[in-house]
Amino acid sequence: MTAVAEPITGTWTLVGAVQRRAQAAPDGVAMRAKRLGIWRDITWADYADQVSLVGHALLSLGIEPGDRIAIHAENRPEWLFSDLGTNSVRGITVGLYPTNPAPEVAYLLADSGARILIAEDQEQVDKALLIEGQCPALERIVYLEPRGVATIDHPKLMSWEEFLARGHAHREADPRALDRIAEQAEPGDIVTLVYTSGTTGPPKGAMLSNANVEFASNVIVDGGGLYDPPPNPSDVILSYLPLCHVAERAVTTWTNAVSGAVVHFAESIDTVTINIREVQPTLFFAVPRIWEKLKAAVEVRMAAASRIKKLNYGIWMKVGNGIAKTMLANGGKHTLWSRIRYAVGYVFLYRALRERLGLRRVRAAASAAAPISPDVLFFFFTMGVVINELYGMTENSAVATSNRRGRIKLGTVGEPHPGVEVILADGTGEILTRHPGTFAGYWGKPDATAETIDADGWLHTGDVGEWVDGTHLKIVDRIKDIIITAGGKNISPSELENALKSSPFIREAIVIGDQRPYLTALIGIEEDTVGQWARAKRIPYTTYRDLSEKEDVLRLVQGIIAKVNEATARVENIRKFRMLTKALDHEDGELTATQKVKRSALTTAFEPLIDDMYSGADRLPGGDQSDVIVVEHAEA
Repeated sequence: MTAVAEPITGTWTLVGAVQRRAQAAPDGVAMRAKRLGIWRDITWADYADQVSLVGHALLSLGIEPGDRIAIHAENRPEWLFSDLGTNSVRGITVGLYPTNPAPEVAYLLADSGARILIAEDQEQVDKALLIEGQCPALERIVYLEPRGVATIDHPKLMSWEEFLARGHAHREADPRALDRIAEQAEPGDIVTLVYTSGTTGPPKGAMLSNANVEFASNVIVDGGGLYDPPPNPSDVILSYLPLCHVAERAVTTWTNAVSGAVVHFAESIDTVTINIREVQPTLFFAVPRIWEKLKAAVEVRMAAASRIKKLNYGIWMKVGNGIAKTMLANGGKHTLWSRIRYAVGYVFLYRALRERLGLRRVRAAASAAAPISPDVLFFFFTMGVVINELYGMTENSAVATSNRRGRIKLGTVGEPHPGVEVILADGTGEILTRHPGTFAGYWGKPDATAETIDADGWLHTGDVGEWVDGTHLKIVDRIKDIIITAGGKNISPSELENALKSSPFIREAIVIGDQRPYLTALIGIEEDTVGQWARAKRIPYTTYRDLSEKEDVLRLVQGIIAKVNEATARVENIRKFRMLTKALDHEDGELTATQKVKRSALTTAFEPLIDDMYSGADRLPGGDQSDVIVVEHAEA
């Protein structure tokens, strides 16, 4: 465990944590980023210096404590410099998703009242200029990449270089300005607004304070709540999920500052699979969608492999299944016999497989932010990658429960962290949490805050849970997503959806059936894997829509659904499905920026088509009444 020194001032801050690391190991590597194809080191001294320059630059622009600074960029060092630089002047960071379209940018900037926007490139600057008239508080737009922007003549535009030059000048004129501000820092200072995903309405800005971040850092970083055992300066992290999400903030910013683990910034979300193989991180956090995609890539690749490779894969994955079962029976730890079998399998398969995925050096892995199928977790157990499924949310600073090495129970999100209270509400089974990481409330929305935090300090998560063996928490579903059929049966759609998405061929599955006589589903295929499957079977196609409409593809999906139905009670069987004829998209309002399906938006958009699934008895040619029924395709 890496001890964190006492703060210089009376209040713990992330800025102080970085400053102490810069003092103790100025030449130590804090982070790495690619430039011109080469990974470049950024030391702790560099990090602290850049944070200082950003803070002084903000002071030169008149920023005062409590002012909001927005960041609209991919993961890169400047994100962290801007984040902590804002905190160094007791300002509040507002993160925007790189995929946020202009209308959402307008809402977030106006709702937060951001005075300065730090935008990455021309794409994000164009969005800002399009809507800046709707954001009266916005005074400056600082751009990081000059290409396509430097020639634009606009009074609010300023380059990153000019911004830092102002910081240099201000620091020379008043070198102790940030020290004086740090002495005034308080535990209750709001350091960031983390906006919710907006699945049930307009996003809300959750306010996290210094005290919230300190508690969360102690629990999930120093206490091993995110990675077990805890991270240290020899660990390597790949940063690639949006930094405006609380989970990635904990994985990248908090873990880096508190433990000293070295952060590598992926070049983009599209290059993650390449970057992870280059970096070979020792700690790896991913949302379920990433784990599902990695699993699908292996299965599809092996389906096209030579007979010898398939045989070798089949033999050692079967051995791996036995190893995984032994480990799970032992709380996630090896026994002597399982370790011997794994060592042999490592020579023949597991090492090469992990190397290919970028997981060869991973000593601790985690999954959170959405439910994940136990089948996906088990798959990685077979190759020796033990994934810790954990639970938290923006409103409790990502701190609630986690599985610990030696006490892992597959299908649960683990045990409450030390210092964290977790109970289930009588009647509803809603998960309630209480601890010092509970957020300060929603920005400008006291009524919404009062609905979320009750008078006794319990945070109402909106998730339904149940206890397993009295110690481990299992997430059933969101309260609002629980399906009650016409027959009065309560069904968790996420369990069925995750079972379907564990197939490498299915990307999206939306189960429908509230107040209906039976369950149906909207299905979106994984284009890469289904496309490869189609080519192997010499099935010609042109577009995503053309592929999804092929009768062979319909039969493929029908078989997957039938297999899932075999493992469920008849009332939980999916009786009909339709294919989405395009990939769901954030910009079309079908997904949140974190790739969560906006269920209510989809069911409203496809209401006539959904209603039609509950009439008639259309089915695939040759099918009988017990078959999964297929009707015409849904227009996405």
